Amino acid sequence: MEPHEQLLDWATQQGVQLNGIAPQRIPGRGIGLLATRAIKPEEIALEVPTRCLRSISTVPKAITRKLPNTITVHGLLAADLALDKTAKYDLWNAVCPSPDDLTSMPLVWPAELQALLPQAARELLSKQQAKFVRDWSAVSEAYPNLEETGYRYAWMLVNTRTFYYLNSKLEKRGKDDHMCLQPVADLFNHGDEGCNVSFDTHGFAIKALQPYAQGDEVKICYGRHSGDFLLVEYGFVMDDNRWDEVVLDDVVLPRLSWRQKQRLEEVGFLGKYILDRETVCYRTQVALRLLCCGIREWKRFVDGIDDGEASQGAVNKLLVEMLKQHKAKADEMVEEVGHLEIGAPEQRSALMNRWKQVRSLVGVHISSLEEAEAE
Repeated sequence: MEPHEQLLDWATQQGVQLNGIAPQRIPGRGIGLLATRAIKPEEIALEVPTRCLRSISTVPKAITRKLPNTITVHGLLAADLALDKTAKYDLWNAVCPSPDDLTSMPLVWPAELQALLPQAARELLSKQQAKFVRDWSAVSEAYPNLEETGYRYAWMLVNTRTFYYLNSKLEKRGKDDHMCLQPVADLFNHGDEGCNVSFDTHGFAIKALQPYAQGDEVKICYGRHSGDFLLVEYGFVMDDNRWDEVVLDDVVLPRLSWRQKQRLEEVGFLGKYILDRETVCYRTQVALRLLCCGIREWKRFVDGIDDGEASQGAVNKLLVEMLKQHKAKADEMVEEVGHLEIGAPEQRSALMNRWKQVRSLVGVHISSLEEAEAE
């Protein structure tokens, strides 16, 4: 019997209820949850009772007493996973990704590859690294014999497999620290439009939002995340991500003078210039008009008095120029990564694919803007 089949037997004995789905190994993609029959919208496909969760409430007191109250739930759950020597969760642990499976996460990439990530991904990774360092510092002080590699592996498991969760012990913690682990549900892969996940005091319920035919993979949506977020937080890149976006700060900010940056900061529009699958954000429109318009016209736009129609042509022309610069950067990075030999092949592949996604998204907007100009 395969590990995921043993997990299913164990989980159902614990009260987990599967309705029309079952775990199955998917060639090249690990384990996922497939429909065993036709599933209708609004059908509950999975229920996980509260007693099956691993949360702040289930971490042994012997561990919580040795760690500071300020440690994150993320760090606490990782400590529990890393230190647990009992057989209680053996069947659950057996289907978790191995350390090798997690090498696609930038957290464990060589520094040379990390430095080549797109700007947004680098910023996310920097925050993630700082969070890990804080957690590891607390845990290593309490457990000096625990190896960092083992704890990091447990920490990444928590990072990639937890669900948003709230109970009385979590109410005073920040939203990013409302989390728990749950069996079987952590086998769901990500999809833009996956099942709805909800919870109450009784446990979690995962409800289908669309019909599934027998044999279809049933997914949940991890959130409306960009490709940079999915890569850094989960270690994968996903084509046709409807929520993908590109940060344009690298091509916008260098064009601005010190005084222009000061003006943008004064009105709250300095930085965080985003291009999504539909258009550039309003912040970008504000910044580009500062480069295209006089100050009075720019102020009227910022104040909502001027709709910006008169200056839109100049803004679009400048935007195309900046997007071509960004696309050239993406071309350069794809070329550079293709010649690298550092890191694991899957790490270089993920990095290259992310830059290809950036290039594609930017290229689509360049074409769209140029076609509109030609009309």
